[in-house]
Amino acid sequence: MSSNQAYRDTYQGEPAVWLKFGRYEAVLLPEVGGNLIAFRDTENGYAFLHEPTAEEMPAFKARPFIHGIPVLFPPNRFEDGKFPWNGRMLEFPVNEPATGNHLHGFVHSETFEVEDFGATATESYVVAALKVDERSEVYKYLPFRFTLRLRYAIGANGLEQQFTVVNDGDETMPCLFAFHTSVNAPFVPGSSAKDYRLKLTIGERWHMSERMLPTGEFQPLSPNEEAMKGEGVYPFFESLDNHYTAVPQNGRNRMELTDTKAGLTLVYDAGTSYKEWMIWNNGATEGFFCPEPQVSLVNAPNTDKPADEIGLFSLAPGEIWQERARIYVK
Repeated sequence: MSSNQAYRDTYQGEPAVWLKFGRYEAVLLPEVGGNLIAFRDTENGYAFLHEPTAEEMPAFKARPFIHGIPVLFPPNRFEDGKFPWNGRMLEFPVNEPATGNHLHGFVHSETFEVEDFGATATESYVVAALKVDERSEVYKYLPFRFTLRLRYAIGANGLEQQFTVVNDGDETMPCLFAFHTSVNAPFVPGSSAKDYRLKLTIGERWHMSERMLPTGEFQPLSPNEEAMKGEGVYPFFESLDNHYTAVPQNGRNRMELTDTKAGLTLVYDAGTSYKEWMIWNNGATEGFFCPEPQVSLVNAPNTDKPADEIGLFSLAPGEIWQERARIYVK
């Protein structure tokens, strides 16, 4: 039997599609927001993404933000739950009482339909989609007809994500997305977080208010942040919940996480459509952190900056938006 496989099974009791190709395997949870919950190198024992334990599964399903690769639409925080769009005000529930904001959107817990999966000589893949229309829970808050489609594939060059948004309706819709990608540090057995160095293609750091909303001003980067932009820095040098502009380097928008002991680097090449990065490291707790590629500035519709500059993208009826990302080891 070929070692390249794609099949339905379960993951910690949750319906899943498993992908296997050579030394790699990956697992998608269609009923928890199309979350790619695992990406592993089984030959070397590397687990690249932060996975929930059996005990953590109930908490993960209730708030699926810090495991795997959750989809955020619309991403991050919106002041008082307000989202002005094309002359009307969309109202989102205030689900973060501490800040009085709406946080993380409406698709991270929705059930995606598995449209296709399979294995070829070059990859094992799965395609899952969420169709939103008047019958959908999402439509209550985002009254647009659209399809989100995720395609994940593993092959000799690691993991590829293709993300497609199709406007199926008759009005222009917002196209603001992020992935709350959760990366293990360490991901190599026997290494410690102290062995790790993080690089991220950041530009400037946004100044955030007490409500975690950008004020429109920038803050100077600290020496550690300059190192993160340059030669690399220990990922847990301080508690991070920071928002940066994304500035592609050498044509790519990416995170690099190097295990200096093992002498290898995990690359997360997110694609250049993402205008911003969020980075969150769980209060500087070693184990995992979240480098989050984000199309738009936090609270973008409530700011007066130029739309293209802050990723306040829209999709006209019938239009399609697509971006690819890749995770691999070099």
